[in-house]
Amino acid sequence: MTPAKLFMQFYVAASLVVVVAGLGWMYVSPPPSMFVDRDGVPHFTPEVEHPITGEGVSVNKLIKHYRGD
Repeated sequence: MTPAKLFMQFYVAASLVVVVAGLGWMYVSPPPSMFVDRDGVPHFTPEVEHPITGEGVSVNKLIKHYRGD
């Protein structure tokens, strides 16, 4: 086996270890930003019902409305 092939196999194996370790770390200990957005609203929050029209309204839209954005 040539040194180039040996180096390439080592490089691929090291890359695989880094990727698997990184994904495992994100699965075990995810950063807080993966749970909420910058306004503190959890991701995948369902829409709320508008009291007058009955249509669905995004929670982010409500936050922007009451904050005055």
